[in-house]
Amino acid sequence: MVSGERTMTAADFQARFDVSRETMDRLTCYVALLEKWNRRINLVSPRSLEDVWRRHILDSAQLLRHLPAPPDGRLLCLLDLGSGAGLPGLVLAALCDKGSRKMAVHLAESDGRKAVFLREAAREMGLSPTVHAARVESLTTLAPDVVTARALAPLPKLLQLAAPFLAPRAARSVPSCGLFLKGRDVEKEIVLAHKGWEMSVESFPSLSDPQGVVLRVRDLRPLDRRP
Repeated sequence: MVSGERTMTAADFQARFDVSRETMDRLTCYVALLEKWNRRINLVSPRSLEDVWRRHILDSAQLLRHLPAPPDGRLLCLLDLGSGAGLPGLVLAALCDKGSRKMAVHLAESDGRKAVFLREAAREMGLSPTVHAARVESLTTLAPDVVTARALAPLPKLLQLAAPFLAPRAARSVPSCGLFLKGRDVEKEIVLAHKGWEMSVESFPSLSDPQGVVLRVRDLRPLDRRP
């Protein structure tokens, strides 16, 4: 939280995103579960829960504005890498569960305890994402339209994990993209990433953190290092 800025409440979040009462009930349920489970397993920093609606719910929900339109009349497919506490994937699933926003959500989490949390939280929230208790590298048969990640790895490593899902595919009517929540070192990470990857990358200011950004990555290709 920025010095002098008051804590964001559930009502503040609802006013900002104009979400339904049903969606707010789901998000409130999620916050309660996050606080409960965080006492037993390390899901998020305990201090971050003091401003949970800004630090975690708003931080995740801001990706809504960057999601592409659903392709060819089918559901948009989202894969959240290293989902952990379900941020941003489970929050986006709650916000995109009905109507034109509805999408298929896959949560990838190799830590068994965190995967149990994701399944339990989804059940209590009345959601049905697919939880993969597996390493990202084993999920390359998935063909998501959007890949998300938050606090998973520096950008060069993150692109290596995301590459199988972001490689250009001729059959796609809408190119896949990566939406990655990044912090103050993002410019250094982009410079390092360009040493190994060609890509189209856009940066958008974070709504939740004045030092953070949302990166949108498209057209990811490894650099050709042949002489």
